[in-house]
Order: sequence, then structure tokens, then C-alpha cells
Amino acid sequence: MRHVLYLSLLLCLVFRAGQAQDSTRLANPDTLLPAAPPADDLLGSLTETLPPAQLLPDHMLLSQRMFWGKKGLMRITNVVPLTLAGREKELNIRRTMLNLHQIGGFITLAGFLAQGIVGSQLYSAQGADYTRLLDLHRGIGTATNIAYATTTLLSLSTPPATVGRRRGLSTITLHKYLAVVHLAGMIATNVLGNRVRENDSLKPYHRAAAYTTFGAYAISVLVLKF
Repeated sequence: MRHVLYLSLLLCLVFRAGQAQDSTRLANPDTLLPAAPPADDLLGSLTETLPPAQLLPDHMLLSQRMFWGKKGLMRITNVVPLTLAGREKELNIRRTMLNLHQIGGFITLAGFLAQGIVGSQLYSAQGADYTRLLDLHRGIGTATNIAYATTTLLSLSTPPATVGRRRGLSTITLHKYLAVVHLAGMIATNVLGNRVRENDSLKPYHRAAAYTTFGAYAISVLVLKF
């Protein structure tokens, strides 16, 4: 009887050892999960998943994206690669273009003022004086339109600002809002100026559009200076 008891205990221990061995075999990482990477590989994977430094702001004008976006003309032609050194060069270009934009703004403002003075004299001029003043008014208008278009293009095609620039109400924001007003006024002034030749009743509207354009443009220029 005692031998039977010993034999039963021995068989029980053998059976339990076999179960433990099977469970150890099932827990083998080769059969369930891939082996854990070494420490060096783990650090390497972390480095690969880190996002690259953001070099361009999220919000840009369409004209800026056409030239300076990730797939813009300057990137495709590789004139200015999208690198940290390239962005530093772009910011220097931006500074130069904005300085020229400011100079062009004062030239255009002077043209508006001269055109307004001559235009006001046209309303009371007659005969040869009217013809002379009309030619002068048109000549100043052409020069002012060229200066205005050049100044506007300098602003629209300038490289984008730095990433993380503070957003919100500022003099720059006010300058941009006023730009929409004087651009619409500039278009209306030119259209009405051409229609006045056929319909004199449009003169008051032409004058109102011109004064509105001049006022919005003057404020937009001076708000950045002061």
C-alpha cells in the first residue's frame, strides 16, 4: 500500500513538471511576440518617429504658397531649398521686399494725393485748361496704378513669416484689413473713371471711390509707421 502511494505521488510530480515545461514553451517570445529590440534599436526608432522641425507657418497666402510653399516654384526649381539655411535666406529676402513695399506705399500715397488735387481742379476747368488737366490727371493715374500694383505684388509674393508668429489684432492685421478696402476702392475708381467719359452723372461716385481709396490707403501706410 505504501509503495502504491509513493508511485502515485511520483506520477503526480512528473505530470506537473510536464505542464510547467509546456507552459514555458508556449510563453517563448519566438512563438507569440517578436523579440524586444536592443536598446540601440529602440532609441533609433524613437528618433525616426520624431516629426521634423516645422519651417513654414500653417497659414500662408495663396500667392505665397505658389512661390514659397513646400511644392512652390522656389522649391521645385531648387532656387531656395526648404532648409533651415534656406529659410534664413528667405527671411532676409522678406525684409528687403517689405522695405521696398513700404517705400512703394509712400510713392503711391503721393500719387493718390497729386491725382486728387488735379482731379478736383477738373470739375471747374474749361477749354484748354480742362484738356491739359485731364491729360495730367490720366498721366498721374497711370503712374499711380503702376506704383500701386508693384507695391501690392511685393506684399503678396514675399516669403512667409516665421513659424509661431503671434496672431490676433495688431497693426499688421489692421494694415491687411485696410488693404482689402483700398484694393476694392482702387478697382472701383478705375472702372468709374473710364465710365465718366461716357456718363458725367458718375462723377460723384468716382470722387467718392477715390476719396475712400485714398483714406484707407493713407491709414494703412501710416499705421505701420506710427
